[in-house]
Amino acid sequence: MKRWGIRSAVVLFMIAGAAWAQDGGAPAAAAAPAAESAQTADEAFTTRVKTLEEQVVDLKEKIFRTKARLLLLQETVLGGDLSSGARAVIFHRNEMGAQFILESVAYALDGAPIFTKVDAAGDLDKREEFEIFNGRIVPGNHQIAVRMVYRGHGYGIFSYLEGYKFKLQSNQTFNAEAGKATTVKVVGFEKGGITSDIKDKPAIRYDISSTKDQATKQSGGDQAGSPPATETK
Repeated sequence: MKRWGIRSAVVLFMIAGAAWAQDGGAPAAAAAPAAESAQTADEAFTTRVKTLEEQVVDLKEKIFRTKARLLLLQETVLGGDLSSGARAVIFHRNEMGAQFILESVAYALDGAPIFTKVDAAGDLDKREEFEIFNGRIVPGNHQIAVRMVYRGHGYGIFSYLEGYKFKLQSNQTFNAEAGKATTVKVVGFEKGGITSDIKDKPAIRYDISSTKDQATKQSGGDQAGSPPATETK
């Protein structure tokens, strides 16, 4: 009887230990939904912040276009000589090879956003050249800032490029002369020769030219004095 009592006690102890282990595991399982909820909350917060950033950029672009219109209106109402003003025409041009696909561009003039476009589907890359801005600006020095993001498109011996991201940032100062139209072509191109590492090829250059502003002289005003509608996605 004594031995049986000891054996019974051991069996009961083992059963109790197993039950305790199962109970101890329950809080860990219950904690999983809480972790998932926290992650979901973080994702929602990140999405909200991103949305607010896009709205701020869009608002800045609208403010810039409004300033351009007010400048024209002020000169017209006050009887100013429109020919003494200056015009800026900015183009985006893509001269990159098939190994690089343009995913996004962002332009700012004198610190104010004027154009933003994000397009991972590839439509943006198919546009070889398009107008970013065409409007009147104050004569003098101005700065244009550009950000471009290219995605590597690998095939054949260039398959290692697949998945690479090439982020280019650049700025350029140009002088807008009174009574003239200054054209700035911002070109994404491949620098270097055939011996250059293909990962070092993406670059930005600026082709700047200036001509007499015939549009202002003929119309007596700025019929296209605001930048094109901003494209955002």
